[in-house]
Amino acid sequence: MIPFIDLQAQRQRLGQPLEDAILKVVRSGAYVMGPEIAQFEAELAAFGQAPHALSCGSGTEALVLPLMAWEIGPGDAVFCPSFTFAATAEAMPLVGASPVFVDVLPDTYNLDPAKLEAAVQAVKADGKLTPRAVIAVDLFGQPADYPAIAAVCAKHGLKLISDSAQGFGCTLGGRHPIHWADVTTTSFFPAKPLGCYGDGGAVLCKDARLHDLLVSLRVHGQAVKSDLEGRTFDHDPKYLNMRVGMNSRMDTIQAAVLLQKLTIFADEIVARNRVAARYATGLGDVVRAPPVIEGGVSVWAQYVIETDGRDGLAAHLKAEGVPTAVYYPVPLHQQAPYKGYPQPGGLPVTEAAAHKVLALPMHAYLAETDQDHIVSTIRNYVKRNG
Repeated sequence: MIPFIDLQAQRQRLGQPLEDAILKVVRSGAYVMGPEIAQFEAELAAFGQAPHALSCGSGTEALVLPLMAWEIGPGDAVFCPSFTFAATAEAMPLVGASPVFVDVLPDTYNLDPAKLEAAVQAVKADGKLTPRAVIAVDLFGQPADYPAIAAVCAKHGLKLISDSAQGFGCTLGGRHPIHWADVTTTSFFPAKPLGCYGDGGAVLCKDARLHDLLVSLRVHGQAVKSDLEGRTFDHDPKYLNMRVGMNSRMDTIQAAVLLQKLTIFADEIVARNRVAARYATGLGDVVRAPPVIEGGVSVWAQYVIETDGRDGLAAHLKAEGVPTAVYYPVPLHQQAPYKGYPQPGGLPVTEAAAHKVLALPMHAYLAETDQDHIVSTIRNYVKRNG
């Protein structure tokens, strides 16, 4: 069986330095918020072209934290796609706000700026919710159309979050999403392009005051430097709680792992693009290979083709030792927890894509012989079945 994602190949490449970094944390006893955390945050910010980075417990909490900092809650609307993982929309009900689902572009599956503008106008006209923010998802690893989305946000006074859980490291015109967004969030779930050995996430931002609030919210609303100006507190600031927060600290071991992975991340992005280019060459005339936004560089968290015979092709590939996955078989607006939330204008592109998309094995270490087998298997099936 060909691996869908080969994490062991990456582990073997990193070798002894990775194991030494983990053992160093184990021996240090600083298992939570150890020195590797600050070092990783600094290196992550530099890689992502952001002034500030804050590690946290998961990609989901990375989305919740800025919503909390901006005091987004009941009666507020946050616009996002339905064609995404549940965490994107889940963040809003967790703070009492309402997701408003917006359709996606038929080529990249990322948020459609024109549909976003129409949805904001519709919510304003309805008057039941107050538009507050937009979450644009870098689906499958490539950047959303940030110049157009940011223009809509600026027009309506909305905060912009780049949900880069699948896309951290992607660029548009050489710039990371934080160039346009107020914050970029990401996940370090092991299967992500930059993944740790457990759960973890991060928030990148440009505003120092926002970063200060995030530092506080990450640890139960603890007092931070700006809270202590003009006052004295001669104790650990985590025992002076200035606001309601949460426990969203990253384990030090995960930071140690990610520091090692960052050393090869740029090279892996190049390798992923090489794999994607070979797929496009081999498959582009028999299925719809995924295009990339003009000027964009994807990190290819997934390589997702589109075909009308999706389920039959998936079964055939499985029989030939090729694993596949469907992202996403049921859009969020059709799932029980989210059916009641607004979807102005409907979501026809989202609903159509859910029946056609199929993800193929994708990682930086995919052997050409394995990829050739995948390509030939798909080509033979499509030619036989039309």
